[in-house]
Amino acid sequence: MSGIIRVYRRDEEGALQFREAWFDEDYSQFVMNHGVVGHQSTTDETDVENAEAAERLMDAFAVQCAEDGYAEIPEEEQFWVVAQYALKTKDGTSRDRYLEEKAKDALISHLAWRGLGIVDRSEFSDSRLNIFCLTPDVNKTVSAIKVCIRGEDLDFTKLSIGAAPFGEDTYKLKHSPKPANSFTL
Repeated sequence: MSGIIRVYRRDEEGALQFREAWFDEDYSQFVMNHGVVGHQSTTDETDVENAEAAERLMDAFAVQCAEDGYAEIPEEEQFWVVAQYALKTKDGTSRDRYLEEKAKDALISHLAWRGLGIVDRSEFSDSRLNIFCLTPDVNKTVSAIKVCIRGEDLDFTKLSIGAAPFGEDTYKLKHSPKPANSFTL
């Protein structure tokens, strides 16, 4: 089975909308999630007998999405948004690793339910924790990261955010706790 289907389209007013679907094996449910990118989505679950029935629903979902003008956005047309924490040590402490897991888990959920992409990876480098998010909308993702980190009480005062088009190495500073003009990984 093909994991998750995630597709997008622009409506008549230019707003980016998304639809996604997957089979939740734990609950034997076909799950559809949809809405306007950047806003809390609507979710519908349908009980299914088995994986084959879910596969048929996934196929029908993909066909309907294509008919409605939805399509995947290739990675190279998306953006990297990096949530970055300044650390006191070069490689991070056990407390920093806890922060990494807590922040990643919170961001995975927060971004996904708003159609804002995925948390791709995290890494410790040069006294920084970097959490890389791949997204179709930089500005809404930056706002969502700030809301999420504040809401989870994850030391907002140490958070910087940078963004760059997929495939580029020069990140533009989007948020910093103190005056700064650049963002470095």
